[in-house]
Amino acid sequence: MSDLNGQTVVVIGGSSGIGFAVATQSLRSHASLVIIASSSAQKVDNAVNGIQAFIQQSGLIAYVTGKVLNMKDSNQIRAFFSEIGQLDHLVITSGDPPILGPFKTLDLDQARGSFDTRFWGAAVAAQSAQIKKGGSIVLTVGTVIKKPEPGWALVTGQAGATDSLTRGLSVDLVKRSMLRYSTLAPIRVNIIAPGYVSLWDTVPQDAREKMLQEAADKLLVKHVVSADEMLVLCIRCGFITGETLHVNGGQTLI
Repeated sequence: MSDLNGQTVVVIGGSSGIGFAVATQSLRSHASLVIIASSSAQKVDNAVNGIQAFIQQSGLIAYVTGKVLNMKDSNQIRAFFSEIGQLDHLVITSGDPPILGPFKTLDLDQARGSFDTRFWGAAVAAQSAQIKKGGSIVLTVGTVIKKPEPGWALVTGQAGATDSLTRGLSVDLVKRSMLRYSTLAPIRVNIIAPGYVSLWDTVPQDAREKMLQEAADKLLVKHVVSADEMLVLCIRCGFITGETLHVNGGQTLI
């Protein structure tokens, strides 16, 4: 299990939640540069300031920068990766709020935006990213991929499409890298499906602690997942590729 010493990690959706946690944990694992991207300029600025403070407090020698990125805009995605150049790991956690409700009454045109962000945005990013030897791509979906809930049909469909894309990319990017750059290690591609996560930052602390405890009590492992656990699985283990990692503490079994 290697660390990220001297590596560059790009986190799209890194201004909050899982993405922000992955950004800070990457620095703890000695990444030298973290680039976070989000559709909100204010969130990017806040995240960069927060991570810079974390770097100083931790005594790390590392850098963080942020950029505004619309994952529905293919040209903007291509320009983003052209500007930042080579990187080691790409983590994509961004996504629109889910469009939920009885399938027969859903606004399908509105729901299409989720595919544009999570599926097509990820596809363009994977095609455009200049990933170095032994690097990786990590995508994210929800537990609905394994345990659909009523009213979540389109979200489940999008998750399934992204899941299949991950397996396809894990094969295609290996073939292409071996064919074109025979001296380079292949690119690994995985997807993580987290359950309850200890990152509800927008909820007041007292309420958050109560919600997390209630969630933990329901799980077989009796605790919610942390960014540390997800990072180890997604980025640092060089033997995992083409996999959907269900990190949910048994949530889909209850």
